[in-house]
Amino acid sequence: MSNNFDRTISQEDVLKRRATLLQRLHIDGWLLLILLVLGVGSLFVLYSASGKHWDLLVKQASSFGLGMVAMIFVAQFEPRFMARWVPLGYVVGVGLLSVVEIMGHTAMGATRWINIPGVIRFQPSEFMKIIMPATIAWYLARHNLPPKLKHIVISLVLICVPFVLILKQPDLGTAMLILASGAFVLFMAGLPWRWIASAVAVLVPVAWGMWHFVLRDYQKQRVLTFLDPESDPLGAGWNIIQSKAAIGSGGVLGKGWLLGTQSHLDFLPESHTDFIIAVLSEEFGLVGVCILLFVYMLLIGRGLVITAQAQTLFGKLLAGSLTMTFFVYVFVNIGMVSGLLPVVGVPLPFISYGGTHLVTLLSGFGVLMAIHTHRKWIAQV
Repeated sequence: MSNNFDRTISQEDVLKRRATLLQRLHIDGWLLLILLVLGVGSLFVLYSASGKHWDLLVKQASSFGLGMVAMIFVAQFEPRFMARWVPLGYVVGVGLLSVVEIMGHTAMGATRWINIPGVIRFQPSEFMKIIMPATIAWYLARHNLPPKLKHIVISLVLICVPFVLILKQPDLGTAMLILASGAFVLFMAGLPWRWIASAVAVLVPVAWGMWHFVLRDYQKQRVLTFLDPESDPLGAGWNIIQSKAAIGSGGVLGKGWLLGTQSHLDFLPESHTDFIIAVLSEEFGLVGVCILLFVYMLLIGRGLVITAQAQTLFGKLLAGSLTMTFFVYVFVNIGMVSGLLPVVGVPLPFISYGGTHLVTLLSGFGVLMAIHTHRKWIAQV
């Protein structure tokens, strides 16, 4: 017995010696490489889109560095440990959203932030993009799949509470992403197709109700502008018209870095945030956009591989939801900038300027790394 035990210990020591630095830090090398490519590339685009403002560039680089630290930190936790603390995270997240509702910081007509003067200002809804799918994955993983009706109802209630609180801020784009992240977990858990079809059928009366009783005037105007942007070319339709002009003027190879006219002559509003891909398209053309989409595809593909290899049900549901939510992020932003979807204020992942959402995104990929690397170590030992 002692010989077998000693042999097992020696095998563990050999494995630990052979482990690379990335494996010891529970970092997936492929994900790290792709994220670094996106991070460095985004600084070039942001420098041009922001009008050569070094302050924004330094802030973005600092946020990316902080996000990388958060990613590495999150990757150290085993999925089982994460699942244990998910309910508390959900309660804290909903509590922070309630604080925003009561005494949140208001900017540009929206109350979305908690401001601690002289310390920090952050957007609690961003963290729900990770907490929401983790909560539904934790709840469904505790029951047999496919989920029963009562489990689906409870999951929908858990999704709707933060959805409504974020919608009231108002922040329709983030609210829809939160809804999608929870819905992806239900879908991956084996939701029957007849219930999915029923949900789609319910969308019509729900959309009618939201139009008349939930959406604000400016949100309705965004939908009307999406349907006919030329109806108000100097007002609500200005953003989409200028965005399409920037995308079309780039051609195949683009005008060159720092040579875009739509952004540098201030025709394109929000050029460093929501509409930054229009700047990229104008300066780097179709080739530049295709390269960016290819990098996104590599990132999404790696996430799906991690999902398929996850050893626990909780890890599989959570990894799949985070990956598909990231896809929705990219799809919605590019769709709204190109005029295929209404403008809902969703930034382009890793490219648009922003601190909280960048840290949140990288933390989400830290969760993916934790699911993958802890799985590999368990399999080896």
